[in-house]
Amino acid sequence: MTSVALLSNPQSTGNRAKLPDIRHFCVQESDIFHYEVEAVEQIGDALSSIAKTRPSVLVVNGGDGTVQTVLTALYTGQYFEKHMVPPVAVLPNGKTNLIALDLGAEGDPVIALKKIMEISRGEIKNHIVKRELIALSDDSGKPPVLGMFLGGAGLADLIIYCRDTIYPLGLPNGISHVIAAFALLISLFTRVPLAFLPRSARPISVSLIRQGQIKGNFSLLVVTTLERLLVGTHVFQQTPQDMGSMKLMMVDQNPFHLIHAVAAGIAGRLGKRNIKGVHLEQGDEILIAGERSNLILDGEVFHADNEHPITLRHTEPISFVKLAV
Repeated sequence: MTSVALLSNPQSTGNRAKLPDIRHFCVQESDIFHYEVEAVEQIGDALSSIAKTRPSVLVVNGGDGTVQTVLTALYTGQYFEKHMVPPVAVLPNGKTNLIALDLGAEGDPVIALKKIMEISRGEIKNHIVKRELIALSDDSGKPPVLGMFLGGAGLADLIIYCRDTIYPLGLPNGISHVIAAFALLISLFTRVPLAFLPRSARPISVSLIRQGQIKGNFSLLVVTTLERLLVGTHVFQQTPQDMGSMKLMMVDQNPFHLIHAVAAGIAGRLGKRNIKGVHLEQGDEILIAGERSNLILDGEVFHADNEHPITLRHTEPISFVKLAV
């Protein structure tokens, strides 16, 4: 039995610099099984090989898109025997690292991997947390895609803008995100369609099966099963058992409402009181439609329109390893 199985995607941004250090660390460890894929289409084969080692922890070394592909394969595939699916840990090695951050992994991925190795050899049960996944499906008949963080409306357009326009400049992630945020604010204040700014959010409707429908133009739409949202705060203080576990946050397409929401999140006040233009809901099934609206689930782009809406449902929980207890 292997303590840790590490699945690496060399194409992920962080691995272009850090993978040699990770390989060197793995060579020095006798109870770590390292499998590298050349493309995400090979992840199923990787999991089949990893299952034979019966690892105590499955570590994903890649960006949010790689993590999403692994989670989808784990949930829909038959790679592990029943009740033998190992808890999942995530290294901080992508552009945004939202899932890794939620699990307490940040900074140097080699240091995070060392910490995971220590946990796997000790009281691992003290570090196990349960997270449900978001199952995204449309009317194509294809199996659902699973993830943990979905961005829509202006947020999805901003992520695409940052990916296509800012990241190619080769700037550090933090600076890239600040530039993209300022570009979004300029777009919201001027409302002038310019090629070098993110596009204006299009009308979108969101239906929570039990609570009804919300329509409008939103600068921010988030659906997640993570504990924290973009601003790094616990927005939902309590989760009523009868409301489902998917957390929904939307902010109207108004720069002042967006600034107020971000400031409240940083100060830890978001979710503790009502804020104008900010919608916070929870649900077990969410329907999203709009005018060719972009949605991004852990790095993968989807499109919702009025004739072909996107449906989100929550899944049964799976186990993850959280580095900070």
